[in-house]
Amino acid sequence: MTDEPEQEPGQAGVGDETVVDWEQIRKRLKRLRSITGQSGPSGAAKSKVLRERAAALAQAPDHEETEGDVLELLEFVLGDERYAIDSAAVREVYLLKEITPMPATPPFILGVIGVRGRIVSVVDIGRLFDSAPRDTAVFTKAIVLKSATMEFAILADEVEGMCWIPASQLQSSLPTLTGTRKKYLRGVTPERIAVLDAQRLLSDEGLVVRQERGVVR
Repeated sequence: MTDEPEQEPGQAGVGDETVVDWEQIRKRLKRLRSITGQSGPSGAAKSKVLRERAAALAQAPDHEETEGDVLELLEFVLGDERYAIDSAAVREVYLLKEITPMPATPPFILGVIGVRGRIVSVVDIGRLFDSAPRDTAVFTKAIVLKSATMEFAILADEVEGMCWIPASQLQSSLPTLTGTRKKYLRGVTPERIAVLDAQRLLSDEGLVVRQERGVVR
């Protein structure tokens, strides 16, 4: 007689696919919100501005940067690294309470969170860039990114606020910009801030958990 392997909550094996009980996931997130309360960004005005910028990004056509362009970025800290991302791609900054793990997902997708009734994937940029894994309990913020077709959150230890950087200052030929890091970074500033490529991140289907007939792919 052999012991049957335990299944994760909300998980059932069907052939080679993993079936997820999305209703159970929703109920778990709803219970969490009822206990802790759901708090949004640290200011209604800031949240409104970020949502308006996200909407503008979804409608604006791509354009090439010129030497005189100034990048408006949201700067944040993750571990020992400083990052920044186009503020137009930021929907809101969410106070992280708990991440619901999901089975059969890449290591850099830590699970999902409930944000104003939506189920949002949570991506650890550090793991995506092959940094050493960290305990999820140390993270305090989730930056929700959104385009016309995609939405997910990236983790942060702290959100430093807005910064403005001339596009001409970005250095893209550094030795550290290799592999996955090179794919998702626009460049690095002289202050060693790694600027993420929001459009490339938000066009990568591999960074979200899709809810399709209850199956995580």
